[in-house]
Amino acid sequence: MSNDSRTSTTNFDRSSSQPSVGAIGVTVLAGTLMIMIGVFHAFQGIVALLNDTFYVVLPEYVLAFDITTWGWVHLILGLVVAFAGAALFRGAVWARTVAVIVACISMAVSFVWMPYYPLWSLTVIALDVFVIWAAVLHGRDIVAE
Repeated sequence: MSNDSRTSTTNFDRSSSQPSVGAIGVTVLAGTLMIMIGVFHAFQGIVALLNDTFYVVLPEYVLAFDITTWGWVHLILGLVVAFAGAALFRGAVWARTVAVIVACISMAVSFVWMPYYPLWSLTVIALDVFVIWAAVLHGRDIVAE
């Protein structure tokens, strides 16, 4: 007796498989974190614009810039990051691309901002790394097919 009636099929087509709930949750978390990071950048910018003496820089740091300029940079970057985070909920390729680019810019700005607020800068850099990982690896899973 042969087992011809029993066939094994393997489906390697990713488009017909359902994304995991965890992957969708990671992408939603990344979008939410981007919105929060954007709001935090904007708050840092507003504080720097309203009170120049709030942030204290070490006198011998190589990358020392004017606080008012940093206030405008953080305010504008914060709005862009927040909008990119909101767009990440769509899961579109352009939204994921913008999210990765904006998170990279946010990491660079946070690195240069480190002498003014070191612990918070490291926290934002770590969150940006997570956002990039989630947008690249799981970003397409949020799109409903």
